[in-house]
Amino acid sequence: MSIQVETRATTAGTGSRAPEKILEVRNLHVDYPVFGGVLLRRIAGIRAVEGVSFDVHRGETLGIVGESGCGKSTVGRAIINVLGAMVHGVRVEGEVLYHTSDGVVDLLKLSPPAMRKYRAEIQMVFQDPYSSLNPRMTVSQIIEEPLRIHTSMTAAARRERAAWLLDKVGLSAEHANRYPHEFSGGQRQRIGIARALATNPRLVIADEPVSALDVSIQAQVINLLQDLQEEFDLSYIFIAHDLSVVRHISDRIAVMYLGQVVELGDSEQVYTDPRHPYTRALLSAVPRPDPDGRRDGRIRLAGDVPDPMNKPSGCAFRTRCPMARPSCAEEGPTLEERDGRAVACPWV
Repeated sequence: MSIQVETRATTAGTGSRAPEKILEVRNLHVDYPVFGGVLLRRIAGIRAVEGVSFDVHRGETLGIVGESGCGKSTVGRAIINVLGAMVHGVRVEGEVLYHTSDGVVDLLKLSPPAMRKYRAEIQMVFQDPYSSLNPRMTVSQIIEEPLRIHTSMTAAARRERAAWLLDKVGLSAEHANRYPHEFSGGQRQRIGIARALATNPRLVIADEPVSALDVSIQAQVINLLQDLQEEFDLSYIFIAHDLSVVRHISDRIAVMYLGQVVELGDSEQVYTDPRHPYTRALLSAVPRPDPDGRRDGRIRLAGDVPDPMNKPSGCAFRTRCPMARPSCAEEGPTLEERDGRAVACPWV
């Protein structure tokens, strides 16, 4: 029996047709609790994500970039509605509107049993290939697990699909009965990608999938993700802090700072003409393979990233911004669209 995966025709960016939305994130807020005292009661909260909004279209890759701790991974986990099971007392507000053939569903309002229906269509590739695979399960069992949960396939059909997926990600069916510790980091990440593709998802959230890999292996995994996207018409949310990687794979880019999106636009626009001062500073720090190149254009930000529990008033970036003015301390800027680009700064 040959296993066929449905290939959907992409509509993003074709002709005069508007790109088809598959996900809308609206005014997303995430507060992590801080417990203290003898009874370990909630004494404070950390606003990890504050008012994040964006769309994801069919067949596109939206890159999310920013420094460590800016809330990128939290956004991805909030979308798949797992934060409540991961962190006791976390507060998630806003809307995550998933477009299905039956209508639009707000994933944040679903209970765990109701959410299971949509987990087959929204999958995640995790950052650490060493901890995201169960060491007690064989590769075949790891890939078959989502099929066992979300489908009614027979055991034989699941094994055949697992072998087929291994071949798709550049591994061999002979690897099916081995355990994760027998593979390198790049091979483990390929296994994680095969697991994410098992249920034929529409959207894959890749949470820094190459940050733990060597540079040469990173290129292989990125090329694999692009090939799979073209073959299966996948949409990606690609989360990373490596700006060169994000530029290579993304159609649009959202730049985050301290839980907020400060710039959102077309990938080439953001990289060739950054508007927000934080985006400019990030891009000026990207290493370039030119030993004779001059670094006079590098922007060095003053100070350190503020404590998320004690953010500055007004614009969170104002304490490090070379363009800051006294009015920046009074009110936080909103993300406003200008010339096809959304920027959260009134002075650019």
